[in-house]
Amino acid sequence: MSGIFGAVSNQDCSDVVLYGTDYHSHLGTEYGGMAMWGDELVRQIHNISQSQFKSKFFEDSKRMKGNKGIGVVSSFEEQPIYLNSKFGPLCIVTNGLIENIDALVPKMFSKGISFSEVSKSTVNPTELVAKLITEGKNIVDGIERMFSAIRGSCSLLILNKEGIYAARDRMGYTPLTIGRNAATWAVTSETSAFPNLGFEAAKDLGPGEIVLMTPKGLVNKRKAERTNQICAFLWIYTGFPASDYEGINAEVVREKCGRFLAKRDKGLKPDLVSGVPDSGLAHAIGYSIESKAPFRRPLVKYTPGYGRSYTPPSQKTRDLVAKMKLIAIKEIIKGNSIVLCEDSIVRGTQLKNFTVKKLWDAGAREVHIRPACPPLMFPCRFNLSTRSIHELASRKAIKSLEGRDIDDVSEYIDHTNSKYRKMVDWIRRDIEVTSLTYQTVDDMVKAIGLPEERLCLYCWTGKHPGRYGGRAHGTKRKQRK
Repeated sequence: MSGIFGAVSNQDCSDVVLYGTDYHSHLGTEYGGMAMWGDELVRQIHNISQSQFKSKFFEDSKRMKGNKGIGVVSSFEEQPIYLNSKFGPLCIVTNGLIENIDALVPKMFSKGISFSEVSKSTVNPTELVAKLITEGKNIVDGIERMFSAIRGSCSLLILNKEGIYAARDRMGYTPLTIGRNAATWAVTSETSAFPNLGFEAAKDLGPGEIVLMTPKGLVNKRKAERTNQICAFLWIYTGFPASDYEGINAEVVREKCGRFLAKRDKGLKPDLVSGVPDSGLAHAIGYSIESKAPFRRPLVKYTPGYGRSYTPPSQKTRDLVAKMKLIAIKEIIKGNSIVLCEDSIVRGTQLKNFTVKKLWDAGAREVHIRPACPPLMFPCRFNLSTRSIHELASRKAIKSLEGRDIDDVSEYIDHTNSKYRKMVDWIRRDIEVTSLTYQTVDDMVKAIGLPEERLCLYCWTGKHPGRYGGRAHGTKRKQRK
C-alpha cells in the first residue's frame, strides 16, 4: 500500500510536502519519493526500509523548492515516476493494486511501448499507470481510459506545470481528501497530515472524481460516480488513529469495535484488558470501557526502532519486527487472566510466536484473544493488504478440517454456522490461547457507521464491490492463489 500527499501554494511549499508525506509513514516501508515544481521539475526517491521518510528527505527538501509538489511512501515500487510526455513533463504517484497488470503489459508491448522501471520482477505499476494515461487525448481523458483498463483500484496524483491532478479510484476504495489554509491547497490519503500543518479538511473526493489543484483553487475535471465502497480495513487497522475517512474518525470506530466485542463477552471476567500495540490499543480501550475491566499494558512497543510488522514485504522481516518490537512486563502479566484485543488475525504465526508466547512465558493465567474484525477469508484485490489465500489462518483451518482446499467457504463465513465455530476453535488451538472470539460483520459495520453497501468487505465476505458485481468470490470457481 502507499500513502500519497500533494500541495499547491502561492509560495514555496517544500516543507509542507516533506512533513505532509511523512505523516503517511505508517502505510509503507520500502520507498519514499518527492517531486517539486519550481524553476524546474525535480524528483528524488530513497529507500526508507531502515529509516523514516523525513530523515531521508530533510536535506533534499532544502534544495527541492517550488510552489507545488507531491510525495509518496510506498511498500514496494519506486515512486514518483517521471515522464516527459506529450502533455509535457510530469510526475505521478499512485496508491492501489492493478490486478490485471500481467495482461496489460503485453498489450502495451504490442503497441511499441517500453518500460524502464521494475518492481518485484515485473513492470512498476505506477509507470504502467503513467503510460496508460499518456494514451489519452489529455490528462483527464487519460485517467478515465486508465480507470477503464485496469481491474483493481488506483488513486493518484499527477504534478505538472498546471498544478496537481488528484483522482480517486472509481470505487472509492482508497480515500483522498482536499484541505486548505490561507496560502495552500493540499490533498492527502490521511487527514492526520492536516492539523499540525494548519490545514482544514475541505472536501473528500468522491469515487472516480478528478480535480485540478492550482494556487487559485480547485477545478473539477470529472464528477464523482455513485458507487462508493471504501475499504473497511482503514478503520480497523491500516489507517492512522487521528485520520477521518468519509468524515468518520478511525480511533472512535476502534473504540466502538472494542465495545461490541465486550458486549459479546458478558460472562468473562478478566483481570485486565490490553491491546497489541499500537493498532489494538483503541479496540482494548473500548473493551475496557464497556466491560469495566481495567485497561493495562502487559506488552509495550519499542516505538523508536520498529514500525508495523504487517507492512514489510518479506516474511522474514515481518517476523523480526514482530519479535523485537514488543517487550513483556512480567509484573503486570503474572497470574492474571488477560483479554488481548487485536486488530485482526492474518496468518496467526506472529500472534502465536511473538505475542501470545510472551504472555505465557511471563506467567499469564489465561489469554483471551479478541480480534476487532471477522476472520480474513480472501486476499485483498484492491490494495497491497492481505496476501496469498493459503497464508490466511482461516484457510489453513478450513483445509485442515475439510482435508483439502474447497471453493465454497460460505458456511465458514456465517458466524452462526457450526462450521464457523469449528474453524475458530481450530485457530484458537493453533495459536494456543484460552479463548478466541472474532468480531461479527454486522457489529463491525455498526461500529463504522456507514451502510454496508458503502463499504468494501471483500476480504471477509468475498463479495465483489461496485462494478465487479455482487457475487461471492470463489464460491463456484477456482480461488486466486
